[in-house]
This record gives sequence, structure tokens and C-alpha cells, in this order.
Amino acid sequence: MTSFPFSVVVFDLDGTLLDTAPDLTAALNHSLTVLGRATVPEDSVRHMVGHGARALLQKGLAATGTVSEALVDEGFPIFIDYYRAHIADASRPFPGLEAALDTLAARGVALAVCTNKMESLSRDLIDTIGWQARFAALVGGDTLPVRKPDPAPLFEAIARSGGGRAAFVGDSITDTLTGQNAKIPTVAVTFGFSDRPHDQLGADRLIDHYDELVEALEALA
Repeated sequence: MTSFPFSVVVFDLDGTLLDTAPDLTAALNHSLTVLGRATVPEDSVRHMVGHGARALLQKGLAATGTVSEALVDEGFPIFIDYYRAHIADASRPFPGLEAALDTLAARGVALAVCTNKMESLSRDLIDTIGWQARFAALVGGDTLPVRKPDPAPLFEAIARSGGGRAAFVGDSITDTLTGQNAKIPTVAVTFGFSDRPHDQLGADRLIDHYDELVEALEALA
């Protein structure tokens, strides 16, 4: 084991660790169809993700007609039930990710997840991918009373991983704001789910491939 400038590296889940867009799109479109709406393309869904399932459903409804809390309430369990049953039909790690995680772990870094996805769904997804042993902690969107970009979930993930100097890796403005609010260095991936150009996210570093992650983190030191 060799030294590394960070004791903990925390990752967002959707669009950062995993390309979950195909399965999220399928669940959203199933819900929209049941509610009598048109479907939305996957490319559009990639720009809707980041605030949890309920927000994704709200955006899908807004993109296909009017939206109300009652309609979201009706569609939410439809979405959750379908998504839980198909949580990793097509979701896959981004290229180079697992090698980067292996490198960080070999250098003594504790790895954690901080996501706005429901904790139970996040655990189901990670277990289905086969990552039960990879992460020291997982904090979901409903683990605490607040969610990202509030820094509390990120602080919780760091604490549950043993504490120490930490960095955060994400893909969206929600993630970079979380890092800024926590005053923790943030790396943004350019291949994830963002609603704006990546150079407008305000991340400390941008990477185009996970082959660049370890070097980017070392540069943040």
C-alpha cells in the first residue's frame, strides 16, 4: 500500500459510477405509458437525472403534458416497482471505472457512495452489479432528512468511511454544489448526466475517462 492524498473518495452513483440511463428511461417510460402519456427518449432522460426518482418522474410528466402532485403521487409507485424489478437490466460501469477503484483501494483509500437515489434502490443496484464489498459506506437520498446539494449526506458518507481528508466525484451541478457547500475538492466526469455544459459545473477537475481519475485526484492535493 502506498500513500495517497485523500483518505476517502466519495462517488455519486447514477451517471458517475454507472450508466443507468437505459434502465431509468425504461422505468420512466413504463410509468408515463401507464399514465396515458407519450414516452421520452433516453437522450432527454440523461439530462433529467440527479434529484431522485420523484423529480425524474416530475420532469417526465412536464415533458409530456401537464404535471400535478396528484399525478406524481399516482405514478411514483409505478415507477419504483418497475425500476426495482429491472434495476440493472442494462446499467453498466463506465469504462475504466473498476480499474480506477482497484487502484484507489490498493493505495489505502476508503470508497463511498453519496447519491440522491433512494438508499434501498441504491443498495439493490450495487448488489446486483456485484459491488457489495467495494464501498465502505452508502448514503442515499432518503438516508438523512436532507439530500444533495446539502453537504450533510456527503459528510455522513465520509464519516461512515472512517473520516479524514476526502474528495468527491460526480457528474452534475448537484454534485459540484455539494462539494462546494462541503468545501471538499470535486472531480466531475464529462460522460455523465448533466443538464449543462461540463465547463459550467464549477468542478475543481474534469475528466473524460476514468483512466484520468487517480492523476486528477493527486493533482487536487
